[in-house]
Amino acid sequence: MRLKTILHLGVKELRGLLRDPMLAGLIVYAFTLSIYTSANAVPETLNKATIAIVDEDRSPVVQRVSEAFYLPYFSAPRQITREEMDARMDAGKDTFALNFPPNFQADLLAGRQPVVQLNVDATRMAQAFSGAGYIQNIVYTEITAFLARSQQSAASQVALTMRARFNPSMNQTWFGAISNVIMAVTMLSIILTGAALIREREHGTVEHLLVMPVTAAEIMVSKVWSMGLVVLAATAFSLSVVVQGMLQVPIPGSLSLFLMGAALHLFATTSMGIFLATLTGSMPQFGLLLMLVLLPLQVLSGSVTPRESMPEIIQFIMLAAPNTHFGILAEAVLFRGAGMAVVWPQLLALLVIGSLLFMFALNRFRDFLR
Repeated sequence: MRLKTILHLGVKELRGLLRDPMLAGLIVYAFTLSIYTSANAVPETLNKATIAIVDEDRSPVVQRVSEAFYLPYFSAPRQITREEMDARMDAGKDTFALNFPPNFQADLLAGRQPVVQLNVDATRMAQAFSGAGYIQNIVYTEITAFLARSQQSAASQVALTMRARFNPSMNQTWFGAISNVIMAVTMLSIILTGAALIREREHGTVEHLLVMPVTAAEIMVSKVWSMGLVVLAATAFSLSVVVQGMLQVPIPGSLSLFLMGAALHLFATTSMGIFLATLTGSMPQFGLLLMLVLLPLQVLSGSVTPRESMPEIIQFIMLAAPNTHFGILAEAVLFRGAGMAVVWPQLLALLVIGSLLFMFALNRFRDFLR
């Protein structure tokens, strides 16, 4: 292979990408607005849930519980009457309504077990599922603390102190931002290289390349380095400007080590994109094939849900996917500040998988040109 030829062919791919406003817009959107909005709208996060409190007791313990609901999990509680509760929930104004009966505090101090009613609007499934557990814990904690102070009970001999490492505030935005960057790298690298090859076919320039003194390996390497460079630059920009700047997500690890792993990952995924493009005849077909490939890759790689929660056979099969190792590497470096001594197995796995995918795609690409 001649490096000068590969360089000129790669520059041609970059010029073709600049002349395609749809793909250029997709790159900008995927690494900026998509990451920002997705990180701030993680469905598992309880954020500003509306809650109303029916206080029929007017006691200090109910006031104490009411003051325990605050941002960012809950909006400021509204004090309403029992007659308003059903009407407000029917109108969708409240997701939760907490009803304290009369003589609630007196029953507590007397050793009886008063009942607190929690009404939940279950049509808001994401908030209803997690919010009910939050409210139960808050009410139990505040009432237990009130009783301990009122009865002057002896302090427990054992105290549990919880320390959350790497994400002490349990902020879902931190995880969501990094996870979306990882998914964008995989998705865009496959789309861009596949679209570059299909664009050659649709414009009829494949025939021009065949009569030129270039080899299939030179054509493929030019597409790999040019599209990989675009995604790598967009990744570095997204981490610096969107993740660290706009979302204020701290990154304790080395960005250079992460970008090294991203480059090896792009070597594998761009080769995969070329292979998929050789199986299709047009962009619509390529888009349908992407749905069958990207969804399992993203969902089963561990970036969305932990790999430990999957069946062992799935974990074993997904070791052949490059984004499984890239996800492990990215989380170790960006979340936990891991160095080369920790992530070298993932770097080696990406190099081996990328080399195998490149050779497999190159053989298929040669058959495609013939």
